[in-house]
Amino acid sequence: MSINLQSHVFAGNPLTSKSSNPANPFSPTTGLETIKARLLGNTQSASSSNFKVLLFSRGRPLASSVSVSVDSPPIWNLGWIILDDLIGLLESAGVHLNGDQFVYLGSRADDDVAYWATDVSAERNLMPLLRNKQLCFVELRTLMVATDWADLHAMGNLAIAGHARALLEWHNLSRFCGHCGEKTLPIDAGRRKRCSNESCKKKIYPRVDPVVIMLVIDRENDRALLSKQSRFVPRMWSCLAGFIEPGESLEEAVRRETQEETGIEVGEVVYSSSQPWPVGPNNMPCQLMIGFFAYAKSLEINVDKKELEDAEWHSRESVRKALTYAEYKKAQSTAAAKVEQMCKGVEKNQSLAADFNVESGELAPMFVPGPFAIAHHLISSWAFQDRVNNSDEGHSKQPRDSLSNL
Repeated sequence: MSINLQSHVFAGNPLTSKSSNPANPFSPTTGLETIKARLLGNTQSASSSNFKVLLFSRGRPLASSVSVSVDSPPIWNLGWIILDDLIGLLESAGVHLNGDQFVYLGSRADDDVAYWATDVSAERNLMPLLRNKQLCFVELRTLMVATDWADLHAMGNLAIAGHARALLEWHNLSRFCGHCGEKTLPIDAGRRKRCSNESCKKKIYPRVDPVVIMLVIDRENDRALLSKQSRFVPRMWSCLAGFIEPGESLEEAVRRETQEETGIEVGEVVYSSSQPWPVGPNNMPCQLMIGFFAYAKSLEINVDKKELEDAEWHSRESVRKALTYAEYKKAQSTAAAKVEQMCKGVEKNQSLAADFNVESGELAPMFVPGPFAIAHHLISSWAFQDRVNNSDEGHSKQPRDSLSNL
C-alpha cells in the first residue's frame, strides 16, 4: 500500500499572510483595531462582516461534522464563527475577550475574508452555547486521523488548524522576555511579540523546532531499520528521529542520532521531504520534521534503552505486509465517526490502534504510522521503491544509489 499526497499533512496552508488581490489591500494591524473596537461595543467602527474566527480550547480547534451518506464516513469542518456572531455569543455567556488575544491567520486568494484565531480555554461559559450549535473542540491529532487524505479542502483545513494551534501555543509559551524577564506584548496582529520593557524592546518571533527523521537502510541485505518507543501503541514501529544540536548540520544530526540510539554507523544521507508537525508536546508548538534516507555502514544493533524500547532490521517484504495489513482508511472512518459523536455530545471511547487488523480479523504483527506522518511516506517509498520509480506520481524523492542531494 503506497499513498501519494500532493503535500504532507499540515503543509499546503491555503491562507497567506498578505493578500494577493490588488482590490483587497487588507491590513492585519488595521483589522485587529477593528476587532478591538467591536469587542468594546463600538458599532461605528469599520465593517467586520468579512472577519471569521476559529476558537481554540486547550490546543483543540472548534469543529463541526456532517454525514454525507450512509456509505461514507462523516466529514469534519473547522468551526469558523463570523466575528459579529461571536460577539453575540460572548455577550450571552458574559465573556469579555481582549483584542490582543486574537492572531491573524491570513486570507485566501479567492475571497475577501480575514481569518483569525483566539484561545478561549478559560471561558467555560461559552461551552454550552457552542454545544447547542453542535460545535465542539476536538484534539488536532483526532482530526488528523479523521481527515480524508484525498480531500484537498479537508487537507487545507488541517493545515490552517495546525498553523493556528502553533501560533496560539507559542503565545502561551512566550509571555515573558527571555532577555530581561519582562512581559511581552503581541504586535503585527499577533504574528510577532515585543518586550514591554522600554529599555529592551526585544522582538520575539514564532519558533520552529527542527527534527531529523530518517529511514536507515541496509542496501546489501535489502532491509530497513525500524524502532519502537514505550509511548507507542502496541505493534507500531517507525523511523528513528531526533533533534538537531547547535552547530550541527542535518546530515550530522542523522548520523549522530542513529549512532546514539542504535549503535549503527551511517554513511550516505539523502534528503526526502519535510513536514510541519504542530501536534507534538505543548512545550514545542511546532516542529519541522525533515525526512532522510540514511544508508548503514554497520549492521550490529545496540539499542539505547533510555531512548528506545527496541530496534530491529525488517525485510522489504515484511514492511510491505505491514503497510498492507494496516487498514488506514478504516482508522480514518473510525476517527471521523468519533468526531461526529463528539459534536453531537456523545464521545465514543474507542482506541484507533485496534483498527489496524489483518483481513482475517487477527491483529497484524506490526504496523507503521499512517499517511498523516512523514514516517509513513519514508517507509512506503522504500518498501514500494520499484513501483514508485516507474511512476511520475508522488512528491518525495525516492531512495536510490546516488550522492546526497543536500
